[in-house]
Amino acid sequence: MLRLEHAWTWLAVTVGALLGVTPSASRDLSGSRPNILLLMADDFGIGDIGCYGNDTIRTPNIDRLARDGVMLTQHLAAASVCTPSRAAFLTGRYPLRSGMVSSNGYRVLQWTGVSGGLPTNETTFAKILKDRGYATGLIGKWHLGLNCESPNDHCHHPLNHGFDHFYGMPFSMMGDCIRWELSEKRAGMERKLNVCFQIMAVAALTLTAGKLTHLTSGSWTPVIWSTMAAILLFTTTYFLGDLIVHADCFLMRNHTITEQPMHFPRTTSLILKEVSSFIQRNKQTPFLLFVSFLHVHTPLITTEKFRGKSVHGLYGDNTEEMDWMLGKILDTLDTEGLANSTLVYFTSDHGGSLESRLRNNQYGGSNGIYKGGKGMGGWEGGIRVPGIFRWPGVLPVGRVIHEPTSLMDVFPTVVQLGGGEVPQDRYITAQGNSSSSVLHADKRVCEMSLSLLHCVTCP
Repeated sequence: MLRLEHAWTWLAVTVGALLGVTPSASRDLSGSRPNILLLMADDFGIGDIGCYGNDTIRTPNIDRLARDGVMLTQHLAAASVCTPSRAAFLTGRYPLRSGMVSSNGYRVLQWTGVSGGLPTNETTFAKILKDRGYATGLIGKWHLGLNCESPNDHCHHPLNHGFDHFYGMPFSMMGDCIRWELSEKRAGMERKLNVCFQIMAVAALTLTAGKLTHLTSGSWTPVIWSTMAAILLFTTTYFLGDLIVHADCFLMRNHTITEQPMHFPRTTSLILKEVSSFIQRNKQTPFLLFVSFLHVHTPLITTEKFRGKSVHGLYGDNTEEMDWMLGKILDTLDTEGLANSTLVYFTSDHGGSLESRLRNNQYGGSNGIYKGGKGMGGWEGGIRVPGIFRWPGVLPVGRVIHEPTSLMDVFPTVVQLGGGEVPQDRYITAQGNSSSSVLHADKRVCEMSLSLLHCVTCP
């Protein structure tokens, strides 16, 4: 665990040091509240980006963002899988502290219908900025739960975590959404259903044989019920794929389902349209917009325009489409005259998946020189992620920072820039004081202490 003794977080201190100018020559950040645009890719490997060393996948817009801003080379996620990493990103707290880790083998939420999710008593940066007058929106993937006690109580919904507007998937993309490969979830369900079917079928046959041979007495009711149960289990197993698609692969706008199941050829255009609409509606007031891409998670939904365009198959096509989407979003900022008043941040929720396959082809990403990938918490490839900031006129151009930073550092960064206060009633991993003096300071080197924490039961 990295902890600063003198102020705030490594990321906030780094931003201040990056300015490297006297207060009179810089923008008055204490009174400036920028728009905040957070862009997060899904399962995106750091080795798949041009500015991080890849020369075979085209990512011109991400590269442009890095040239125009600040690139972090030692940026780390709090977990190597989606749900806990995203919980940590939104709250600034290790997922263990919010209960978003599991000891039963399921490390992410497996269904939209599960009762688990990000607790409502957790404070996200969206809640704080909403209280400070920001328009807040989340477009894309959520994967932090939906309901608690009933199918429509929406207790874990993004609108209960500080967002004014939500459009996207309350769950996550997965191979089952287009009947890609047999997922672990579906395979596990089919195994359980098959065992139950076999038990009920054997019971039905045994009872029937007993009745026909007069070895058992009584009514035919047990035979009928066991037969019906066996038929129901067999039918459920046969149609399980379709049931999963309807249960998990749908789009919502706020509390309303708009598309179930999703029609994937138009999903990309719908996401971009929603982003553009949100920015246009809120351009007169400060806004926080979290764009959580569905790319580049399997099943790698890619429009015909980008299919076959890369040299890395469907994964490369999907990556290049996401980069194009990012460019369109940046173009919207330019068109609306908001580029200079908007802090843009790009990252991934964790490292690229190395094990995604379809038949004999690998569709996973690359984590460059780092070993391991998604789901491999002990390897750096699972948690090393891209980190790029751009704020024209405030952050320098083309700067590369090699200090260790974390996705959790974004919480105090955006809270302080939005005029809020980091909560004092709970432990924030990167907690500290106001950033105004740090951002104005003429510093290039910041002192830092390194402490290690290990505990069996953490507070």
